[in-house]
Amino acid sequence: MSLWQDMSGAYYGPRRRASLAALVLVNLLPLVGVLFLDWDVAALMILYWSENLVIGFYTLAKLLVKSPFAGWFKGMFFLIHYGGFCGVHGMFIVLMLLDEDFSPFSSDPWPLFLAFPQILFNVTAHVLTHAPPQWLAAFAALFLSHGISFFANFLYGPERDELDTGQIMSAPYARIVVLHLAVLFGGFGVMALGQPLFMLVILVLLKLGVDISLHMREHKRLAALESAPNV
Repeated sequence: MSLWQDMSGAYYGPRRRASLAALVLVNLLPLVGVLFLDWDVAALMILYWSENLVIGFYTLAKLLVKSPFAGWFKGMFFLIHYGGFCGVHGMFIVLMLLDEDFSPFSSDPWPLFLAFPQILFNVTAHVLTHAPPQWLAAFAALFLSHGISFFANFLYGPERDELDTGQIMSAPYARIVVLHLAVLFGGFGVMALGQPLFMLVILVLLKLGVDISLHMREHKRLAALESAPNV
């Protein structure tokens, strides 16, 4: 048994510290953007939206690791359903804050339900064309942070054994709904006040607080399930 696994029962030790420290550090990067790089509400909300893509990527990875056969079929459904959810969400943020003339569809729309992945693809491509290098660095840090959690808590922790494919597939929805409701309402509040610097800082700290709370609640629940006696 590895050190990661040996100390995972109560969600203490290096596994907890590594994933939580990565989450805090990466959430402080937007604070640097606000204080020193003139980031506005649009930059913050687009960055926080892009975290959906990172979460979706690692959810697909978890499904395939947990069950390569069943995970492939559920992963395809997840890609269309969750991808559509993220695409429509991103489309509204882009239209309201980045480019009101943006169109999520090209002259050759994808057929049927594939229209939802098309929205996500076009929104992502549009965001990338407007993203400065500093924003891309923050996105890469988000990817790394969730990667640390994936390796520490799923691959080498107990979550791979405790979760089934259905739980893995449904987990991102509750997290992003709560998180992005907080960010959206906070973002509109900042805009209504003219985007003063101190309110942008509060928005970053609000997101950090909600993220830590969701992270701790999720992993403590799984740790409690792991440590519960079998009857």
